Amino acid sequence: MTTRRWVVTGLGVGGFGALGALATAAYRIAPSFWNQYWSEMKRDIAQPANRPDFSKWRDTGLHVAWLGHSTVLVKMDGYTFITDPVFSDKAGLHFGPLSLGVKRLVYPAATLKDLPKIDAVLVSHAHMDHFDIPSLRSLEAKDRELITAVSTSDLLRVGRYKRVNELRWGETRQVGPLTIRAIQVNHWGARMRTDSHRGYNGYLIENGRYRVLFAGDTAATDAFREVRSSKPVDLAILPIGAYNPWIRVHCNPEQAWRMGSDAGAELMIPVHHQTFVLSREPKTEPIERFIACAGQHEDRVPVRSIGQELHI
Repeated sequence: MTTRRWVVTGLGVGGFGALGALATAAYRIAPSFWNQYWSEMKRDIAQPANRPDFSKWRDTGLHVAWLGHSTVLVKMDGYTFITDPVFSDKAGLHFGPLSLGVKRLVYPAATLKDLPKIDAVLVSHAHMDHFDIPSLRSLEAKDRELITAVSTSDLLRVGRYKRVNELRWGETRQVGPLTIRAIQVNHWGARMRTDSHRGYNGYLIENGRYRVLFAGDTAATDAFREVRSSKPVDLAILPIGAYNPWIRVHCNPEQAWRMGSDAGAELMIPVHHQTFVLSREPKTEPIERFIACAGQHEDRVPVRSIGQELHI
């Protein structure tokens, strides 16, 4: 409170004028963002239609729950990891209790307190709807490892995790019983536009019995063909939203289906939709188009709504 009073007092009349000019300039640079921001302030966040029951997850088998956006909880033979954890109400910049960013349409299907013990965290890249600082700080633990893209660990409090691993494309790390390999995707990594040195990854996760592909965020690419082998990919987690008009950096549902097929995935979970308004396509269009790709094999898309689970 003392700091806030000092700032306001120190502005004076001229300071308020400068602040107003700054706000006007910010609006002129990105009017669509600010119009959406003010509109979203009036909107409530909906409750998810489904909530996973982690008490029924056994220590054998493959168990998966989509919690919202690109946040997926996966348990492989007793070892649990979470992808791109975003539990904040807004994806953006956070200043203590204040947040500036896009507002969720739907709350996460589980709160941080609801989660079972997590052994590892996988982060694909530093964009704010994937690399949420408050969520990652809440997940800090001395017995928990984190995998992230190259040149992104400076955003973390590294010493509060057991180990933080930065991976370049093609690099592999052993994390508990998992072998995790970073895969090249077709995206970009800058968090604040100028920090274009930051990396961006997809991941292939294996434990000897199961193979899971987490594609992160990507436009159309042939990179997942290298994942295909004589051993199938049991599950591919693929982004399907934010393609209109951002098709150069985000794949559409048909491209996502092809990339999952390139990887030889038996099952696919579409993510990166129904959680934030990041583009112009209607809310349900991505999942409708993705299911249409499956045709008579709709059972290959076992999770379609936030909070649904898959058990193998």
